[in-house]
Amino acid sequence: MPLPTRNSQGLYPETPSQTAGPFVHIGLALDVAGLTPREQEIGSNIASAEAEAEGEGEGEGEGEPIEIVGTVIDGNGDTVDDILVEAWQADAHGVYQTDYRADRAFRGFGRTAPGANDAGVWSLHTIKPGRVAHPNGQPMAPHINLMLFARGINIHLHTRLYFDDEHEANMACPLFDAVPPSRRDTLIAHREQDGAKPRYRFVIRLQGPRETVFFDF
Repeated sequence: MPLPTRNSQGLYPETPSQTAGPFVHIGLALDVAGLTPREQEIGSNIASAEAEAEGEGEGEGEGEPIEIVGTVIDGNGDTVDDILVEAWQADAHGVYQTDYRADRAFRGFGRTAPGANDAGVWSLHTIKPGRVAHPNGQPMAPHINLMLFARGINIHLHTRLYFDDEHEANMACPLFDAVPPSRRDTLIAHREQDGAKPRYRFVIRLQGPRETVFFDF
């Protein structure tokens, strides 16, 4: 049967958005789904132990190794245990992997999800990012870009993680400054462990009075 002409009304309408779950882990988080990981898997080690100690590719991974642990809370106050989080960040010098100057021992992109026995807690092992220039030329505070996928989220959500021990840089960041003061704390990860690898905890709230700020990037 011949197809309608391209000028036909109603031909090829926009595909509606649909929830990412519950099968998103089968393709993007094989270990969490109980499947055998691929030989080269995008995982929670944005800077693995090997990258931190020996480097991967050209030279050693530079910067301060850190761990991020987080949870996502829904509008009822319940933990979202089937969330999948993607992270993208600059290296310790504030350079993204798309730039030829980037630290080749640092991946810059990671993916994480809570396991069946993790009570909804996910984690990332990385290097604290440096300051990246805003399009207006001002330096932005160190941050990690996060995207969230889960059942019930029709279009993935974008947010940012800033660090509580970078207060001066946060206050000078043009994007952070654009957020209403009463809501800025929803973007802050709190340092809770010092030592060889500091740990920062970040709580994301999808709805409610303390809803996390989400960006329309």
